[in-house]
Amino acid sequence: MEVIMLTTRFRTLGFVLAAFGMVFLIGGGYAWTQVSAGYDSLEAFSEAQNVTLSYNEDGQLIDRGETAGAEAIMTLLTEDWGYPVVEADFDPADPLVNTASEYMYQMATVGYHVLHGTQTVVLDEPVEFNGETFDAGTYEFDVDGRYWTGFDRTHPIEGPAREMAWSGTVHGLFGELGVGTVTASTLQLGTGIAALVAGIGATLVVLGLGLAWAAGGRLREDEAAAVPGVTIPERELIKG
Repeated sequence: MEVIMLTTRFRTLGFVLAAFGMVFLIGGGYAWTQVSAGYDSLEAFSEAQNVTLSYNEDGQLIDRGETAGAEAIMTLLTEDWGYPVVEADFDPADPLVNTASEYMYQMATVGYHVLHGTQTVVLDEPVEFNGETFDAGTYEFDVDGRYWTGFDRTHPIEGPAREMAWSGTVHGLFGELGVGTVTASTLQLGTGIAALVAGIGATLVVLGLGLAWAAGGRLREDEAAAVPGVTIPERELIKG
């Protein structure tokens, strides 16, 4: 009789595990619907902006018509900024900027041209600064890789050049592209979590039903006779 009780408990445990598995499957499915909705929203946002990357006929990234420019931008992104670019995100057949790597590449494009650009500063009258006199006129200032904090804002040339190079528009683009990057990365993480939850659910369902199936088997008479403490009436009951 103890064998029968143990078998019943195993079957019950199997059905409980399967029930928990179904809950995980439902949760994984719900998570995926939310992630899918997020992808649709990001895609719509990207299409509304209509920002695309440029490729040549060989499917290589280009900047201002040159692959060298795109390579320099990618170097800034991967080496200077240390971003782990996913090469598969760059598809010449889908140049729309709508993945994390594409958003970061676009941000690096803006940053690269700011960092390697020049700004024209015009002084309407002579200015003295730290014992040096800057005559009225036009000055070409090379940004030379300076970020916002790399300028001397009190300098009569560097100060205005900083405002021109790192303008509100540039900061706004950085912020907007950063939001796109974070959103795309979060959606990728959400996809992984949804798949993990669904995988756990499927495992529990298979394990639970398998346990219930295994526990539902019947012992042969000779197998029942080999179980210590099992009487003949019990063997007959086990045989069903």
